[in-house]
Amino acid sequence: MNLKRRLFSQNQEERYHYEDEKMLLNLTQTLKEWVPANRDIVIVCIGTDRSTGDSFGPLIGSLLEEKRLRNIQVYGTLDEPVHAVNLAEKLEHIHKTHSHPYIIGVDACLGKVSSVGNIILGQGPVKPGAAVKKQLPDVGEIHLTGVVNVSGFMEYFVLQNTRLHLVMQMAKKVAKTIDSFDRQITLSSTQSTNKKTETLTRKLGNWTPVKE
Repeated sequence: MNLKRRLFSQNQEERYHYEDEKMLLNLTQTLKEWVPANRDIVIVCIGTDRSTGDSFGPLIGSLLEEKRLRNIQVYGTLDEPVHAVNLAEKLEHIHKTHSHPYIIGVDACLGKVSSVGNIILGQGPVKPGAAVKKQLPDVGEIHLTGVVNVSGFMEYFVLQNTRLHLVMQMAKKVAKTIDSFDRQITLSSTQSTNKKTETLTRKLGNWTPVKE
């Protein structure tokens, strides 16, 4: 769980309230622009179902698991969470399993009262464990975080007493965004294949066999 949003002065970030109708379209488009097409895409959903606030990541992972993504590998679900105890081990496994993976870190975070309910897509890694003063590896080249409650005092108890309804609604919107991104990748791949086929067909159509 990331204590609060880190400000990356030299990097970009986009934030939308989970009820904002523009969120799905805009974040999908940003993911298409930021994520390279020639690398394995891996999403690491960090958190635990033992805390309502910190269940944001695993909820997203489980929702994505149900969607059966075609182009994205997901780690971290309610059944098999990625948390403080196994994070380093999971990251090592990911780098051994995937060739030069492009990792997107997903986690809950705390912030200002006015920011609660915001979904943030930003460049740079997520820094899990900050809320409970744990030194854990940074995760991701970009991050997707959800501001689930207010920071500043007794963060551990704040997480424990975060409304599950809010976390669930935010998780659903993030999962829908990632699913939309996955579909866009599939569409782009299909269009690219079709163009290659059309080009080959034209070349073959212009080809005249040599008569013996």
